[in-house]
Amino acid sequence: MPYKKASDCFFVWYGKIFSGDLIVNRDEKKQLLDELHELINGSEVVVISHYKGLTVAEVSELRNAIRKAGAGFRVTKNRITKLALKDTKFEGLADLFKGPTAIAFSSDPVAACKACVNFAKDNEKLIIVGGAMGTGSLTVDEIKRLATIPSMDELRAKLIGLLQAPASKLARVTKAYSEKEAA
Repeated sequence: MPYKKASDCFFVWYGKIFSGDLIVNRDEKKQLLDELHELINGSEVVVISHYKGLTVAEVSELRNAIRKAGAGFRVTKNRITKLALKDTKFEGLADLFKGPTAIAFSSDPVAACKACVNFAKDNEKLIIVGGAMGTGSLTVDEIKRLATIPSMDELRAKLIGLLQAPASKLARVTKAYSEKEAA
């Protein structure tokens, strides 16, 4: 008797019987694909890396570091990610998805690069493969150079400091001059 749907069949794996209900259905795949497409499409930069050999604790540490930097991190299924890349500005990255692949993404062009490069310095098991920013692809060296640039928050703080410096100097000079006249 042929099976009509995945839930009608059973399979044995390591001595345990599983029903077909554990198989991801098309609707769940479509939802995952749409979610990943939306994440990628809303990002300014995507960094692709191989994580082979990282322990669960190391991957959690990497996720936390990337999250603190204001970026996102996903371990991806290559086939679904290649489909999610279609009709996005990162479509040219599909060839990089081979092996155990993960992506870091952010709207800040520096955050994902900086977090991945800093983690890769301390842990040689994370191998940065490439990435893209805007419509252009990035080599590993370009990603490392981007990681040295201050983040948007750091640049904003420096700019505010530069704008405030002349006013505070003027205030000090005026105060010193008025104290001199008073004496």
